Formats: sequence, C-alpha cells, structure tokens
Amino acid sequence: MSGQEIFVIIIVILLLFGADKLPEIARGVSKGMRDFRKATDDIRREFEESTSEIRKDLTEVTTSLTNDVNDISQNIKKDADEVADNFRKDVNDFQNTINSDLNEVKENLEAEPVEHKEASPEVTGEQVNAEAPDNAESQSAKEAENQGAAQSTYKRTINEPDDNYYNYRD
Repeated sequence: MSGQEIFVIIIVILLLFGADKLPEIARGVSKGMRDFRKATDDIRREFEESTSEIRKDLTEVTTSLTNDVNDISQNIKKDADEVADNFRKDVNDFQNTINSDLNEVKENLEAEPVEHKEASPEVTGEQVNAEAPDNAESQSAKEAENQGAAQSTYKRTINEPDDNYYNYRD
C-alpha cells in the first residue's frame, strides 16, 4: 500500500469513528496483529517440529542412497578396470605370440637358403665359364630344377605360412 492509500483509510476511519475512538481502534488492531503473528509463529514452530523427523529421515535416506550409489559405481569401475586389464593382458599375450611366431618363421626362412645351398652341388669356376657362353636360359632352367627338387624334399613346419599348400609333397 502506498502512502496515499493509507492516508485515505485514516480519513475514512476518523469520519466514521471520530478522534476519541482512534486510540482504542489502534490498540485493538495492534493487539490483533500481535495475536496473528503469535499464531503464525506457533503454527510455523509446530510445522518445523513435526517435519524435523521427516527431514531427518529424508537426510538419512539420501545419505544412504548416496553411499550405495557411490559403492555401486566404485564396484562397476573396479570391474571395468579389471576387464580392461584382462583384455590388455590378453591382447599383449596374443601380440607376443604373434611376434614369436613371426620371428620363428623369419628364422626358418633365413635358414632355408642355407639348407638350399648345402643341397646344391658345388660348382667350380671352370664349369661356370664353360656354361656361361652357351646359354643363359639353360642355366636358369637348371636352377629352377634344383629349386624344384629342393622344394619337393622340403617339409614345412607348423608355424610356417601356408601360401603354397598344394605345391608341397610329402
């Protein structure tokens, strides 16, 4: 309410009740205001007392739920980390196995030419000179035959790649 509205209300009260009744009316209004304020304070106090137990219960429930959610999330995180660690370990083991197999294949392939050289007959300088002028194609054909003979006696190992499976003979 603005000041003008209050002024109009006071003038109306003065006209209706007169100046001598104004102090009694003010006391009655102030007493009514005090009683109203006291009643609202009592209601508020009773409401707070009755709801304090409910608030306490709600606080306990929220704390319990928060703790449970934190425990569950920690367990899930722990399980996920464990699964990830196991997966990493399996991948590393698989990678190590593949690397060792590749190294074994590499060693077998590097050892294969040495075995091939041992299986081929020794060629002297005179034989090379005697064959060189004749025909280079006949020499490459002989080398192909030697390699074919070496391949027919060659047995592959388990870890060796299987590119020419159908060309091997037991």
